[in-house]
Amino acid sequence: MINTVIRIAAVAVTLSAATGLAHAKNPTVGGAPMFANKNIIENAVNSKDHTTLVAAVKAAGLVDTLESKGPFTVFAPTNEAFKKLPPGTVETLLKPENKATLTKVLTCHVVAGDDMSAAIKKMSMSNGGEYDLKTVGGCTIKATEKSGKLTLTDEAGGTAHITIADVKQSNGVIHVVDKVLLPKM
Repeated sequence: MINTVIRIAAVAVTLSAATGLAHAKNPTVGGAPMFANKNIIENAVNSKDHTTLVAAVKAAGLVDTLESKGPFTVFAPTNEAFKKLPPGTVETLLKPENKATLTKVLTCHVVAGDDMSAAIKKMSMSNGGEYDLKTVGGCTIKATEKSGKLTLTDEAGGTAHITIADVKQSNGVIHVVDKVLLPKM
């Protein structure tokens, strides 16, 4: 009888733990939960740290693309990353006459595929510590792994660090970065 009670208790604990894992908390970005069943745009609009990025995506006409099936890997610069650009840069890029340049900058943050950080690290390590990521905007971002952290180097020689990795979306993955990646101009 006691053995039966212990077995039932063990099964109950196991089921309870499994249920807890199934309902694990969603990661948060910019104070908002990111839901794996929502697409990149549906999640990004809720992040208070990505309002500049969302405004730029809208101005460039890329909303439909980033809501599509994908998959996409997006290196998402924060508002603070945009503030690191020279004064007036964001305002200039958001003007309708600069849509082509804005589109180029934004698409240099997007890679076709669903590249989780472990895969990028592995590709980097197997290639002498550096891996070239080809973006949908035609840019090449160099990914390097040092001490478990990923650094991205853009075509202009600037470096960005992934501050939040592997935020799964229904149509890809977002990696939050601390700098805007720039193409060769």
